[in-house]
Amino acid sequence: MRTPRPLRPGPVVCLGETMAALAPEPLGSLDDADLLRVDIAGAESNVALYLADHGIPARWLSAVGDDPFGRRVRDRIAAGGVEVNGVRTDPDRPTGLLLKDPGAHGTRVHYHRGGSAASALTPDLLDDPAMEGAALLHLSGITPALSPGCHALVERALRPDRTCPVSFDVNYRPALWTDRPAADILRPLADRADIVLVGLDEAQALWGDGITDAEGVRAFLSGPQVLVVKDGDREATAFTGSAAHSVPALKVRVAEPVGAGDAFAAGFLSGLLRHLPVDHALRLGHLTAASALRVTADHGPLPDPGLVGALLDADEDTWRATVIA
Repeated sequence: MRTPRPLRPGPVVCLGETMAALAPEPLGSLDDADLLRVDIAGAESNVALYLADHGIPARWLSAVGDDPFGRRVRDRIAAGGVEVNGVRTDPDRPTGLLLKDPGAHGTRVHYHRGGSAASALTPDLLDDPAMEGAALLHLSGITPALSPGCHALVERALRPDRTCPVSFDVNYRPALWTDRPAADILRPLADRADIVLVGLDEAQALWGDGITDAEGVRAFLSGPQVLVVKDGDREATAFTGSAAHSVPALKVRVAEPVGAGDAFAAGFLSGLLRHLPVDHALRLGHLTAASALRVTADHGPLPDPGLVGALLDADEDTWRATVIA
């Protein structure tokens, strides 16, 4: 593990693609839909929106097309309290698009993002004034899958001489890795980040069934100062140095799971930036994830602040018994 980079005051810069998202209205199979609802979807902007909800200054850095979807994306994120001055408008490439297809066994996602404005990003984006004074740069494993230029951008962001700490959510999306080996690319990127979040199921899908638990992921990714392993609706474990902290997930009445991982990341990072104890930061991650689980969109309202405060300080039995309706 490398020498820790301290988290200093300042905004969190979340860098990555956000797309327009179409979903059936009312929710159901795309095959039978007559109407589609327009929303937005992007892992990194989801994190930025939830950070802003928690009172953490956040900036979103990306590119959109010069089209109605691009304007909608930018306006929606700005309306959530996120600074968007660093977002570029590409006159030649479109804003990415995805379609959600809910079904009995989960929601399938169909991407239409090839040749999008964000897929044309290059390492020079890191020279944007939006990076000045950043407390943290947040990236995900989606970005290096989009194009060679986007991969180079993430490589540069993780250079040893970087000016601020980097958090990296592995966010493995198999549909984006049809022509390159995700496992071989994502491991060294994650291992160079300061803070890493990954699902146990993601780690197993990427790096083999020999990884059976959170400790196995830590043995595989020894570089990050902080490693969070999310084990679905069971628990999340944070490794800080040689210490391990595990907090069980809350019971939540789930509307749709999409976006919950981004919400967890934002809650956990908010806790670290507020210098909460690690177990409290994990609890804040679970509470924020509940916001996404309770809605069909990627971003939902945080639980009541009074409830959040009470649960952060609750005893173990109270925490385990809580149901977020």
